[in-house]
Amino acid sequence: MNLEPPSGYPREISVTEPLTPALERVKRMLFQPFDLGKWFTIGFCAWLAGLGERGGYSYSSHQNFNANGSNAQPLEQFRHAYGHAHDYVLANLAWLVPVAALALLILFALGVLLLWLNCRGKFMFLHCVALNKAEVVVPWDQYAAAANRLFWFRLVLSLAGMVLMLPLLVLAAVLVIRMLLAGEFDFVRIMPVAGVALGMILLGLVLGLVHKFLVDFVVPIMYLRGETCLAAWREFGRLLADHAGDFALYILFQFVLAIVLGLLVLVVFVATCCVACCVAMIPYIGTVLLLPLLVFKRSYALYFLAQFGPPYDVFPPAEPPPVPAPPPGLQPV
Repeated sequence: MNLEPPSGYPREISVTEPLTPALERVKRMLFQPFDLGKWFTIGFCAWLAGLGERGGYSYSSHQNFNANGSNAQPLEQFRHAYGHAHDYVLANLAWLVPVAALALLILFALGVLLLWLNCRGKFMFLHCVALNKAEVVVPWDQYAAAANRLFWFRLVLSLAGMVLMLPLLVLAAVLVIRMLLAGEFDFVRIMPVAGVALGMILLGLVLGLVHKFLVDFVVPIMYLRGETCLAAWREFGRLLADHAGDFALYILFQFVLAIVLGLLVLVVFVATCCVACCVAMIPYIGTVLLLPLLVFKRSYALYFLAQFGPPYDVFPPAEPPPVPAPPPGLQPV
């Protein structure tokens, strides 16, 4: 039996080896030389690539249930509020239903638009990182067909995720409301809630893993091959089956990278007295500010994929150094 790896495949895959070339790419793209116009152009592509995916967090101070500062009888207050809301909804169904349906339709349309722009941005940002170019119009036109195929795949995947997740959310809400109305928090009532919550977490992890593989590896395969999303998934599936351990280490190492990069960002925010934090909250401008981090993350995934051989390398080969011309009067032999 032939146990040799396929031609073009390395014998060993490393999760740390791509760190150095990814850092070097950040330096070459953004700092050698520093070009603010290039930052804003690539930053626009990165902003589209993250559109609808990076949300902000809002923090509010804890407020008591009643105005006099007492936390007594919170369950009674919840029951009263729930009963009032229940009666109000039943009395105004005639206009609440169409308004809610219209709001959901608008939100769905907005979500579809953001997803479509996000898919275009994924290829635009990949184009900029792979070729070290600051371009918008060229990748927008060149990868329109591939981005549309990615959009339809992600739309179907998102709808499937909603179909699976929504019943769990509704069931969890019903169980929690019943438990609060009954005022009983025994083992029999808590276990179903915990079971539904565990199911939601597991489903979220699976969907998140699919999205991670899609963005980090399937999109670059589409970029290289010009294939449909399903064809790229089939190719990546074979790669994943042959190197399951390597990709498992890759996912685990992503947690390490997230912690390190998060601490780095936190240090920058503290060092600038949270000025950088305020700027980072501004749409698009915040993406430009975080561009080195985003280029590093995109480059790291691409260099990891390139370890599987030349067919998976999105970076063009380095140009050979120019051959010096012979001195005048000398003819080559």
